[in-house]
Amino acid sequence: METKDDLILDVVRQFQRVAARYARIEELPIAVGDGVEVTTREAHTIEAVGLRGQMSVTDVANAFGITKSAASQMVSKLCAKGFLRKRQAPHSNKEYQLTLTPLGRKAFDAHARVHGEDRDALVERLRGFSLAQVATIAVLFEAIGEVLDRRLDP
Repeated sequence: METKDDLILDVVRQFQRVAARYARIEELPIAVGDGVEVTTREAHTIEAVGLRGQMSVTDVANAFGITKSAASQMVSKLCAKGFLRKRQAPHSNKEYQLTLTPLGRKAFDAHARVHGEDRDALVERLRGFSLAQVATIAVLFEAIGEVLDRRLDP
C-alpha cells in the first residue's frame, strides 16, 4: 500500500512531466497563414497586446513575470516579424506603445483557435470531476504557484 508521502511524490513527478510537455508545447509553431508561423510563446505576447489593445514593454515584462530585457527582446523579434508595431508613447520619450499589426491580429486569432480547442477539451474533462476534486486541484495549483514564485523571486 502506498503511503501519503509516496502519493505526494507521485503527484510531484506527474506535475514535472506535465510541465516538461507544456514547455515543449510553448515552442511548437502555430500556423498563422500563408506559410507564416508563430511559436506559442510568441503568441502569448501577441495575445497579451491584443487583449489590452496596447501595452508597453514594461507591461509585457510585468504580465509574464520576466525581465524588461527579456520582454524587449521578444517585442523586438515580434516587431521584426511584422506581428507588433512599436510607437513612441505620447507621455514619455523612453517608453513605447505596442499594438498589433494586421498580421499580429491573424496570429492572435490563430492562437485563440488553438488555445480554445485545448481549453475546451480540458474544461469538458474537468466537468466530469466532483466539485471537491476541482477545489482540490485549485488548491494544488495555488501551492505549486507559491513554490514557483519563491524560486523565481528569491
